[in-house]
Formats: sequence, C-alpha cells, structure tokens
Amino acid sequence: MNGIINVYKEKGYTSHDVVAKLRGILRQKKIGHTGTLDPQAEGVLPVCLGNATRLCDLLTDKTKEYEAVLRLGITTDTQDMTGTVLSEAPVEITEDDIINIMSTFKGKIMQVPPMYSALKVGGRKLVDLAREGIEVERKAREIEIYELEILEVNLPFVRFCVDCSKGTYIRTLCQDIGEKAGCGGAMESLLRTRVDRFGIADALTLDLIEQMRDGKKLDEILYPVDEVFLHLPAVTVKDEFRKVIDNGNSLYPHMYEPRVEFYTDTKKTPAQIRIYNGDGIFYGIYVFDPERRRFKPYKMFLDKEALKEKYGKEYF
Repeated sequence: MNGIINVYKEKGYTSHDVVAKLRGILRQKKIGHTGTLDPQAEGVLPVCLGNATRLCDLLTDKTKEYEAVLRLGITTDTQDMTGTVLSEAPVEITEDDIINIMSTFKGKIMQVPPMYSALKVGGRKLVDLAREGIEVERKAREIEIYELEILEVNLPFVRFCVDCSKGTYIRTLCQDIGEKAGCGGAMESLLRTRVDRFGIADALTLDLIEQMRDGKKLDEILYPVDEVFLHLPAVTVKDEFRKVIDNGNSLYPHMYEPRVEFYTDTKKTPAQIRIYNGDGIFYGIYVFDPERRRFKPYKMFLDKEALKEKYGKEYF
C-alpha cells in the first residue's frame, strides 16, 4: 500500500511502537512515522506507507496543534509529570496574571530543547545522555507560536491550545511559562490535535485499524499521497512528453497544461507544482529552476508497479 493513515497514538506507546504494530497489522515493512510523540502523549500521528515514506520529512516540518495542561508550582527533570520532582512552590499568582504571562509567548521566541528529547549531540540522543546523568549545553532555537488560547484556568492547572511551528517542545513551553510565573511549571498532559491537514476527528486507534483490515476496508482510511499537496497547482503532462516524467527528467512549459505562475526572482521561494500524466496518475512534485526556466524533480512518488499494471510490463 502507498499512502498515509491518520493514527491516534494512545498513551503508553512510543511512535516506534506504533510503526512496529502497524507493520504486523498491515503486513507491510515499508512504514514510517512523521514526528515523535512522547509515550505519555496521545493524539494525531500520521503514518506513511510504501512510497509515501518519502513524505515523512515533509510532514515533520509542518505546523502542529496541541491541547496541553500546565501544572504550576512544580518542576521536574523531564519537564512533565513523569519525571523526578526537582522543586515545589506555592502558586500565588491570579488567573489574570497567568493569562497575561502566557500572552507574551505568542510569536517568535527562543527555546532551549530539553535534555529528555530525541535530538542528537555528537551522535547520541539527548535522552540517552540524560538517563546517564549527563547534561550537555543546548543552543536556544527560534520557534514560533502562531496561536495560544487558554481554554480553562483552575489553578494550579491551566488547559490551553497551541498552534506552533516545527521543533516546538510543549514540555519546555510549560516550564518556561512556570519560570516566568515565578513558581515553576511542568506539563501535566498532552494531546496532539493536528498535524498539517490531519486532524484528531479522523484519527484511528490501532485496534480500529485492525478492524478495518479484517473488514477489507483499509482503502477507506488510506489517504493518497497527493492529498498532502492539494495547496499546490496541478498540471498534466501532455501524452507526447510522458516519457519525460517516466524517466524523471525536467519539464519545460510547452510540455504540460495548464500554464502556471512561476517565479523568476531567485530570492523568492521557488514555485512547486503537482505532476500528473494524462490518465490522472500522480508522479510527484516539481520545483521551478529560475535560471533555466524549467521545472525539475523535487519529490517523486511514482509507483512503477501501478504503471506496469495499467500499461503493461513492456511500458518500461
């Protein structure tokens, strides 16, 4: 199978656990996830199958949305309530105080990645070093909080929703808010509600996916690869130039239709387009080369077995 399944990762599973279990459920080896969720976190985890695994890095870079609960008055070594308590303090601020404090975290901010994370330093994961009692210096990185909405305040607990850029650690955000509040803070719980276009309303548990398999309904939950790129213009390569895309070569404007807008200024972000053949088969994403005024392959998802099945083995 080639495509994406929107998995609801349950508490207690690592992201790698989900992939391992899906390999057994789907009887398919080529599977990859699109961004680590801590074992105690739950929610949306898009999983890519077959040639869609080439999407993993792209989806990891997409914006994400979370619902989290911050517990004020406590700090831990993991920045959440699964870790060892490092300090406790009375929570003497008011509801208005915490609302004002949290509003200062919107926009572009600097964040130091936590030691208990999958980031690597010198070839080793920070979490492995942390478990050995080793702490290393981490450089602050710029992240962006697009939206931060407080849903409920019941001190010392604050439930909030955050829409953020890649690389944002909600645990660290909770700790930083607690530090600014003067009493410390840690993450009580975390629910990922969205990754790009994949939302929690459509996410399925592993048990439900297994039921869909048994009912031979997997096609109903498998998102085709090109749905991730619906925001890009789609073009169809003319039949006489089909071999050009079959061989992964560059495209010139006379080879496809309709004509699309593209940039000639190299300082701008290069334009990207979705490529299909005349039969509607998706090939991949091409990016514009302003110097040669052509589109060249960027990410290809061509399933040659599907082409052989449609056109015959002699097609290649």
